[in-house]
Amino acid sequence: MKFSLEYAVLFFAMVFAAACADNAHSLFNGTDLKGWAMDVPMMDSIPNAPKPFMVRDGMLVSLGEPRGHLVTEQEYSNYRLEVEYRFSGKPGNCGVLVHASTPRALYQMFPKSIEVQMQHQDAGDFWVIVEDIEVKDMEKRRGPKEKWGVTEGTNRRIVNLTDDSENPLGAWNSMNIECLGDEVKVWVNGNLVNHGFNATANKGKIALQAEGAEVEFRKLVLTPIAQLTD
Repeated sequence: MKFSLEYAVLFFAMVFAAACADNAHSLFNGTDLKGWAMDVPMMDSIPNAPKPFMVRDGMLVSLGEPRGHLVTEQEYSNYRLEVEYRFSGKPGNCGVLVHASTPRALYQMFPKSIEVQMQHQDAGDFWVIVEDIEVKDMEKRRGPKEKWGVTEGTNRRIVNLTDDSENPLGAWNSMNIECLGDEVKVWVNGNLVNHGFNATANKGKIALQAEGAEVEFRKLVLTPIAQLTD
């Protein structure tokens, strides 16, 4: 009987995992930016400014300038996002924003969200943007509590658990982001680099940044995670 029960649990776990995998879908169709919208402040006053996001050789490319965001039209919650990216030229900055909502909520540029940092040698940091999240060892990783905040002039950065998980510049990196309830977990090349909880948001859009450096994306696959309920 014990064997049968263990077998049944394993069987249903495999069925559950397979069902989730069947619902995986790419946020990028490899051809155009359908399903995404650009928010680039410069384009408000200069409508013919160059667009910082494009499709090239089947990849989604953030050119870095002018600065802004590429935002999904759809909101998401309870999912795993698999990202494969590389800095194709000089090292620089970029990020994936989860639970994004109000546009230009910070510095009249960044949407209200939680940023998963992709900046070279800092991949996996959290930056809170008018939302918040907690981690273990908060004061060690964020600084003195009295300086914490979610808007301009406060400590919004929560450093990751390791800065040695990235591949050499120019090589492809994998970043997996799991958003489940009020938790956000991040893996870089298979290493768990951050785990946040008690996030102030649990759903929203997903955004990619144009933040000064060219970044190529060859994979943006989202898999819904069904939450078990009693």
